[in-house]
Amino acid sequence: MPPTHLGPVEEELTKARTAYRNRGRWSADDVLGTLNFIDDAIRAHAASLVRRGRSFSLAQECDGSGPQGFPHGFCGDGDPALMPLRACTQWEGLGRVHDDGRAGNGRPYALVGGDGDGDGDGQSVTGVEHLRDAFTGRGVLLDVGRAVGDARGELPDGFAITEEHLRVTVEAQGATSGVRRGDIVLVRTGQLGRVRRLGEWGGYAAGDAPGLSFTTLGWLHRTEIAAIATDTRGPEVRPHEFAGPARSPLHRIAVADMGLPLGGMWDLEALAEDCAADGVHEFLLVAAPLPVPGAAGAPVSPIAVK
Repeated sequence: MPPTHLGPVEEELTKARTAYRNRGRWSADDVLGTLNFIDDAIRAHAASLVRRGRSFSLAQECDGSGPQGFPHGFCGDGDPALMPLRACTQWEGLGRVHDDGRAGNGRPYALVGGDGDGDGDGQSVTGVEHLRDAFTGRGVLLDVGRAVGDARGELPDGFAITEEHLRVTVEAQGATSGVRRGDIVLVRTGQLGRVRRLGEWGGYAAGDAPGLSFTTLGWLHRTEIAAIATDTRGPEVRPHEFAGPARSPLHRIAVADMGLPLGGMWDLEALAEDCAADGVHEFLLVAAPLPVPGAAGAPVSPIAVK
Protein backbone atom coordinates (compact mmCIF):
# COMPACT_ATOMS: atom_id res chain seq x y z
CA MET A 1 0.00 0.00 0.00
CA PRO A 2 1.22 3.56 -0.67
CA PRO A 3 2.02 6.02 2.14
CA THR A 4 -1.02 7.21 4.08
CA HIS A 5 -0.17 10.90 4.09
CA LEU A 6 1.62 13.36 1.87
CA GLY A 7 3.11 16.70 2.93
CA PRO A 8 1.11 19.71 4.15
CA VAL A 9 -1.87 20.06 1.84
CA GLU A 10 -1.47 23.73 0.94
CA GLU A 11 2.21 23.21 0.17
CA GLU A 12 1.42 20.27 -2.12
CA LEU A 13 -1.42 22.15 -3.83
CA THR A 14 0.85 25.13 -4.50
CA LYS A 15 3.47 22.92 -6.12
CA ALA A 16 0.89 20.99 -8.15
CA ARG A 17 -0.98 24.00 -9.51
CA THR A 18 2.32 25.36 -10.86
CA ALA A 19 3.62 22.07 -12.26
CA TYR A 20 0.42 20.83 -13.93
CA ARG A 21 -1.28 24.02 -15.09
CA ASN A 22 -2.84 24.17 -18.57
CA ARG A 23 -4.57 27.54 -18.06
CA GLY A 24 -4.44 29.52 -21.30
CA ARG A 25 -2.77 26.66 -23.18
CA TRP A 26 -5.40 26.60 -25.95
CA SER A 27 -6.72 30.18 -25.73
CA ALA A 28 -8.21 32.52 -23.19
CA ASP A 29 -11.71 31.57 -24.40
CA ASP A 30 -11.21 27.81 -24.37
CA VAL A 31 -13.95 25.68 -22.79
CA LEU A 32 -12.72 22.17 -23.71
CA GLY A 33 -9.55 21.82 -21.64
CA THR A 34 -7.71 18.57 -22.29
CA LEU A 35 -10.46 17.44 -24.67
CA ASN A 36 -8.53 19.59 -27.17
CA PHE A 37 -6.11 16.67 -27.39
CA ILE A 38 -8.73 14.69 -29.34
CA ASP A 39 -8.48 15.66 -33.01
CA ASP A 40 -9.99 14.26 -36.21
CA ALA A 41 -7.10 11.85 -36.73
CA ILE A 42 -7.56 10.40 -33.25
CA ARG A 43 -11.29 9.94 -33.81
CA ALA A 44 -10.66 8.26 -37.17
CA HIS A 45 -8.15 5.91 -35.57
CA ALA A 46 -10.61 5.13 -32.79
CA ALA A 47 -13.22 4.14 -35.37
CA SER A 48 -10.71 1.72 -36.92
CA LEU A 49 -10.48 -0.14 -33.60
CA VAL A 50 -13.93 -1.64 -34.16
CA ARG A 51 -13.24 -5.17 -35.38
CA ARG A 52 -15.89 -7.44 -33.84
CA GLY A 53 -18.75 -4.95 -33.68
CA ARG A 54 -19.45 -5.82 -30.05
CA SER A 55 -20.87 -2.92 -28.02
CA PHE A 56 -20.99 -2.37 -24.27
CA SER A 57 -23.07 0.10 -22.32
CA LEU A 58 -21.03 1.58 -19.48
CA ALA A 59 -23.95 3.30 -17.76
CA GLN A 60 -25.59 2.36 -14.50
CA GLU A 61 -29.37 2.23 -14.52
CA CYS A 62 -31.09 5.35 -13.16
CA ASP A 63 -33.43 3.83 -10.60
CA GLY A 64 -34.10 4.24 -6.90
CA SER A 65 -32.00 1.23 -5.88
CA GLY A 66 -28.76 2.56 -7.28
CA PRO A 67 -25.75 4.28 -5.78
CA GLN A 68 -27.33 7.45 -4.44
CA GLY A 69 -30.80 6.22 -3.57
CA PHE A 70 -32.62 9.25 -4.99
CA PRO A 71 -36.21 8.58 -6.08
CA HIS A 72 -36.80 8.65 -9.80
CA GLY A 73 -40.39 9.11 -10.94
CA PHE A 74 -41.74 7.71 -14.20
CA CYS A 75 -45.29 8.00 -15.47
CA GLY A 76 -47.14 7.75 -18.79
CA ASP A 77 -46.02 8.94 -22.20
CA GLY A 78 -42.80 10.94 -22.19
CA ASP A 79 -41.51 9.25 -19.00
CA PRO A 80 -40.74 12.39 -16.96
CA ALA A 81 -37.97 11.92 -14.41
CA LEU A 82 -36.85 14.00 -11.46
CA MET A 83 -33.23 13.42 -10.44
CA PRO A 84 -30.01 15.25 -9.57
CA LEU A 85 -27.89 15.50 -12.72
CA ARG A 86 -24.93 13.75 -11.12
CA ALA A 87 -26.85 10.93 -9.44
CA CYS A 88 -25.77 8.33 -11.98
CA THR A 89 -23.03 7.70 -14.56
CA GLN A 90 -21.71 11.17 -15.34
CA TRP A 91 -19.05 13.59 -16.48
CA GLU A 92 -18.02 16.56 -14.39
CA GLY A 93 -17.60 19.81 -16.31
CA LEU A 94 -14.71 22.24 -16.06
CA GLY A 95 -16.59 24.47 -13.64
CA ARG A 96 -17.33 21.70 -11.18
CA VAL A 97 -14.70 22.80 -8.66
CA HIS A 98 -12.38 25.74 -8.23
CA ASP A 99 -8.79 25.99 -7.07
CA ASP A 100 -7.45 29.13 -5.46
CA GLY A 101 -10.62 30.99 -6.49
CA ARG A 102 -10.45 30.01 -10.17
CA ALA A 103 -12.34 27.47 -12.27
CA GLY A 104 -11.40 25.87 -15.59
CA ASN A 105 -8.91 27.79 -17.77
CA GLY A 106 -8.21 30.18 -14.92
CA ARG A 107 -11.54 32.00 -14.99
CA PRO A 108 -12.48 33.69 -11.71
CA TYR A 109 -14.99 31.37 -10.13
CA ALA A 110 -17.53 34.12 -9.51
CA LEU A 111 -17.59 34.92 -13.26
CA VAL A 112 -18.66 31.42 -14.27
CA GLY A 113 -21.71 31.46 -12.04
CA GLY A 114 -20.23 30.02 -8.87
CA ASP A 115 -21.20 31.29 -5.46
CA GLY A 116 -17.80 30.54 -3.98
CA ASP A 117 -18.72 27.33 -2.15
CA GLY A 118 -16.93 25.07 -4.64
CA ASP A 119 -20.06 23.22 -5.70
CA GLY A 120 -20.08 24.49 -9.28
CA ASP A 121 -23.71 25.57 -9.43
CA GLY A 122 -24.76 27.56 -12.48
CA GLN A 123 -21.84 27.49 -14.89
CA SER A 124 -22.66 30.25 -17.36
CA VAL A 125 -19.35 29.86 -19.24
CA THR A 126 -18.07 26.38 -18.45
CA GLY A 127 -21.39 24.51 -18.65
CA VAL A 128 -21.19 20.86 -19.65
CA GLU A 129 -23.13 21.53 -22.86
CA HIS A 130 -19.91 22.85 -24.42
CA LEU A 131 -18.42 19.36 -24.22
CA ARG A 132 -21.13 17.43 -26.07
CA ASP A 133 -19.19 17.01 -29.33
CA ALA A 134 -15.85 16.20 -27.74
CA PHE A 135 -16.19 12.83 -26.04
CA THR A 136 -15.59 10.51 -29.00
CA GLY A 137 -12.21 8.85 -29.32
CA ARG A 138 -9.97 5.99 -28.31
CA GLY A 139 -10.99 4.52 -24.99
CA VAL A 140 -8.55 2.40 -23.01
CA LEU A 141 -9.42 0.32 -19.97
CA LEU A 142 -6.91 0.08 -17.13
CA ASP A 143 -8.28 -2.73 -14.97
CA VAL A 144 -6.25 -1.95 -11.86
CA GLY A 145 -8.53 -4.11 -9.73
CA ARG A 146 -7.73 -7.18 -11.79
CA ALA A 147 -4.01 -6.37 -12.06
CA VAL A 148 -3.18 -5.57 -8.43
CA GLY A 149 -6.35 -6.34 -6.45
CA ASP A 150 -7.68 -9.44 -4.73
CA ALA A 151 -8.87 -12.71 -6.23
CA ARG A 152 -12.15 -11.09 -7.30
CA GLY A 153 -10.30 -8.28 -9.06
CA GLU A 154 -11.26 -5.68 -6.46
CA LEU A 155 -9.33 -3.02 -4.56
CA PRO A 156 -10.19 -2.27 -0.92
CA ASP A 157 -11.80 1.02 -0.01
CA GLY A 158 -9.21 3.69 0.66
CA PHE A 159 -6.65 2.13 -1.70
CA ALA A 160 -4.66 4.91 -3.39
CA ILE A 161 -3.76 4.01 -6.98
CA THR A 162 -0.29 5.31 -7.78
CA GLU A 163 1.53 5.76 -11.08
CA GLU A 164 3.34 2.50 -10.33
CA HIS A 165 0.00 0.67 -10.12
CA LEU A 166 -1.00 2.14 -13.48
CA ARG A 167 2.33 1.06 -15.00
CA VAL A 168 1.97 -2.49 -13.64
CA THR A 169 -1.57 -2.66 -15.04
CA VAL A 170 -0.47 -1.61 -18.54
CA GLU A 171 2.34 -4.16 -18.48
CA ALA A 172 -0.01 -6.92 -17.32
CA GLN A 173 -2.62 -6.13 -19.97
CA GLY A 174 -0.27 -5.73 -22.93
CA ALA A 175 0.26 -3.40 -25.85
CA THR A 176 -3.40 -2.50 -26.48
CA SER A 177 -3.57 -0.73 -23.12
CA GLY A 178 -0.69 1.64 -23.79
CA VAL A 179 -1.92 5.13 -22.97
CA ARG A 180 -1.59 7.77 -25.71
CA ARG A 181 -2.19 11.46 -26.16
CA GLY A 182 -5.92 12.17 -26.50
CA ASP A 183 -7.12 8.91 -24.90
CA ILE A 184 -10.18 8.66 -22.69
CA VAL A 185 -8.92 6.44 -19.88
CA LEU A 186 -11.27 4.22 -17.87
CA VAL A 187 -9.98 2.90 -14.54
CA ARG A 188 -11.69 -0.11 -12.99
CA THR A 189 -11.24 -0.55 -9.25
CA GLY A 190 -13.90 -3.23 -8.76
CA GLN A 191 -15.79 -1.23 -6.14
CA LEU A 192 -19.00 -1.11 -8.18
CA GLY A 193 -18.95 -4.87 -8.68
CA ARG A 194 -18.45 -5.39 -4.95
CA VAL A 195 -21.24 -3.12 -3.72
CA ARG A 196 -23.60 -4.51 -6.34
CA ARG A 197 -22.77 -8.10 -5.37
CA LEU A 198 -23.19 -7.41 -1.66
CA GLY A 199 -26.12 -5.01 -2.04
CA GLU A 200 -24.34 -2.51 0.22
CA TRP A 201 -24.72 0.89 -1.45
CA GLY A 202 -24.54 2.94 1.74
CA GLY A 203 -20.96 4.18 1.37
CA TYR A 204 -20.70 4.21 -2.41
CA ALA A 205 -21.76 7.82 -2.90
CA ALA A 206 -19.90 9.43 0.00
CA GLY A 207 -17.90 6.82 1.92
CA ASP A 208 -14.36 5.51 1.55
CA ALA A 209 -13.36 4.30 -1.91
CA PRO A 210 -10.35 3.19 -3.91
CA GLY A 211 -9.20 5.80 -6.39
CA LEU A 212 -6.37 7.81 -7.88
CA SER A 213 -3.64 9.06 -5.59
CA PHE A 214 -2.86 12.78 -5.59
CA THR A 215 0.59 11.71 -6.80
CA THR A 216 -0.86 10.57 -10.15
CA LEU A 217 -1.36 14.19 -11.21
CA GLY A 218 2.06 14.12 -12.88
CA TRP A 219 1.02 11.08 -14.93
CA LEU A 220 -2.32 12.62 -15.85
CA HIS A 221 -0.57 15.76 -17.08
CA ARG A 222 2.40 14.10 -18.78
CA THR A 223 0.38 11.57 -20.79
CA GLU A 224 -1.89 14.31 -22.20
CA ILE A 225 -4.99 12.17 -21.91
CA ALA A 226 -8.30 13.82 -22.77
CA ALA A 227 -10.39 12.62 -19.83
CA ILE A 228 -10.55 9.91 -17.16
CA ALA A 229 -13.44 8.03 -15.54
CA THR A 230 -13.79 5.32 -12.90
CA ASP A 231 -16.33 2.86 -11.50
CA THR A 232 -16.36 4.77 -8.20
CA ARG A 233 -18.30 7.89 -7.23
CA GLY A 234 -15.37 9.98 -8.45
CA PRO A 235 -11.82 9.18 -9.56
CA GLU A 236 -10.10 10.45 -6.38
CA VAL A 237 -9.23 8.10 -3.51
CA ARG A 238 -11.35 8.55 -0.38
CA PRO A 239 -10.29 9.41 2.24
CA HIS A 240 -7.63 11.65 0.78
CA GLU A 241 -3.95 11.15 1.60
CA PHE A 242 -3.31 14.34 3.52
CA ALA A 243 -3.23 14.67 7.27
CA GLY A 244 -6.00 17.02 8.33
CA PRO A 245 -8.85 18.52 6.28
CA ALA A 246 -8.55 18.94 2.51
CA ARG A 247 -11.39 19.35 0.06
CA SER A 248 -11.02 17.14 -3.04
CA PRO A 249 -7.34 17.96 -3.62
CA LEU A 250 -6.90 15.95 -6.82
CA HIS A 251 -10.16 17.31 -8.26
CA ARG A 252 -9.07 20.88 -7.62
CA ILE A 253 -5.86 20.53 -9.62
CA ALA A 254 -7.12 18.16 -12.33
CA VAL A 255 -10.26 20.15 -13.18
CA ALA A 256 -9.48 23.78 -12.39
CA ASP A 257 -5.78 23.89 -13.27
CA MET A 258 -5.26 21.05 -15.74
CA GLY A 259 -8.68 21.27 -17.43
CA LEU A 260 -9.20 17.49 -17.25
CA PRO A 261 -12.83 16.24 -17.25
CA LEU A 262 -13.51 13.56 -14.65
CA GLY A 263 -16.16 10.84 -14.83
CA GLY A 264 -17.69 8.74 -12.08
CA MET A 265 -20.02 5.80 -11.49
CA TRP A 266 -19.21 4.12 -14.81
CA ASP A 267 -20.17 0.45 -15.07
CA LEU A 268 -17.04 -1.24 -16.38
CA GLU A 269 -17.79 -4.83 -15.34
CA ALA A 270 -18.95 -6.38 -18.63
CA LEU A 271 -16.33 -4.49 -20.64
CA ALA A 272 -13.59 -5.63 -18.25
CA GLU A 273 -14.65 -9.27 -18.58
CA ASP A 274 -14.52 -9.02 -22.35
CA CYS A 275 -11.14 -7.26 -22.34
CA ALA A 276 -9.69 -9.91 -20.05
CA ALA A 277 -11.04 -12.65 -22.33
CA ASP A 278 -9.75 -11.34 -25.67
CA GLY A 279 -6.71 -9.39 -24.43
CA VAL A 280 -7.79 -6.18 -26.20
CA HIS A 281 -8.16 -3.17 -23.91
CA GLU A 282 -8.69 -0.41 -26.52
CA PHE A 283 -11.96 0.48 -28.26
CA LEU A 284 -14.04 3.21 -29.82
CA LEU A 285 -15.70 5.18 -27.04
CA VAL A 286 -18.68 7.51 -27.56
CA ALA A 287 -19.64 9.26 -24.34
CA ALA A 288 -21.37 12.61 -24.83
CA PRO A 289 -22.95 14.12 -21.71
CA LEU A 290 -26.55 15.28 -21.71
CA PRO A 291 -26.19 18.91 -22.97
CA VAL A 292 -27.86 20.71 -20.08
CA PRO A 293 -27.00 24.43 -20.42
CA GLY A 294 -25.01 25.73 -17.48
CA ALA A 295 -24.75 22.39 -15.72
CA ALA A 296 -21.59 21.62 -13.73
CA GLY A 297 -21.96 17.97 -14.68
CA ALA A 298 -24.43 15.75 -16.49
CA PRO A 299 -25.48 12.13 -16.99
CA VAL A 300 -23.88 10.14 -19.79
CA SER A 301 -24.71 6.80 -21.39
CA PRO A 302 -21.29 5.76 -22.69
CA ILE A 303 -20.91 3.10 -25.38
CA ALA A 304 -17.67 1.20 -25.98
CA VAL A 305 -17.41 -0.67 -29.30
CA LYS A 306 -14.75 -3.32 -29.95
